[in-house]
Amino acid sequence: MKFRAKITSKSILELFIQVSGTVARLAKVCVLRVCPDRLCFCPAGLLGEAQLWGEVKRGVFRHFCMEGVSEEFNEIYLELKSEHLARAVRNAGNASALKLQLTNKQRPCLTVVVELASCPGHSRAMVHDLPVKVLPRRWWKECAEPWVPASDVSVHLPALRTLKNMVERMATVDDRVLVEANLNGKMSLSVETDVVTIKSYFKNLRNPPNAVPGVPQGEDPENMAQVSVDNRKLLLFFEGQQQINPTLALCNILSNTLLHLVLVHDDISLQYFIPAS
Repeated sequence: MKFRAKITSKSILELFIQVSGTVARLAKVCVLRVCPDRLCFCPAGLLGEAQLWGEVKRGVFRHFCMEGVSEEFNEIYLELKSEHLARAVRNAGNASALKLQLTNKQRPCLTVVVELASCPGHSRAMVHDLPVKVLPRRWWKECAEPWVPASDVSVHLPALRTLKNMVERMATVDDRVLVEANLNGKMSLSVETDVVTIKSYFKNLRNPPNAVPGVPQGEDPENMAQVSVDNRKLLLFFEGQQQINPTLALCNILSNTLLHLVLVHDDISLQYFIPAS
């Protein structure tokens, strides 16, 4: 098995730092799934049943070379502590390059090399050897991409910073937030107790074409699909996401079942699945 990758773009470096930080906030243990065309983050041990899936496509790397466990099963699954990876890349924002490599330092390691910008003719680097567990094939099915059922409604998200601020305020009132949206580009967040009700409305958000099946005959597109989710899990996702500055941000709702959030920035994507509570 072999794996080597290198990032030299400053903007991609910053995105990689943010994705690694998000994973560390959501899970103590992470599995890096190395595929011929992408690097996937498959966190384990999330709060409740919430799940995160992150992907970094091969095209963002300056160099990307891998050989899996076999020609037939050309993938590698590396389990490591999420915080170790986040700390190793945290100071790479001003680096000239970030290298990832599967090495053997008396035990399997993911070696992270942060190449620091310096004067011509001189080079400096910070090297982190992160212990990893190479997962056998019998465990791979535990790291499969979450299955996404067809949504009742899909809508573009408003500004993430605005959503984060609202969820923070609502979290002081109740531990659950009701998320609603419809096929006319409307969305709302609300909390309700015996004493107070707080509700925020958004409109003209647009619905992505072909994201959900057409409106059944006789059904009003103004009808709101809704799901109640744990405020804490929702807030965990929004923390730090403003800096990712996604080119696509979607909210998919399967009524009373699942909230599915999607952030995409070019060849980097994050999906977060929060079950109804």
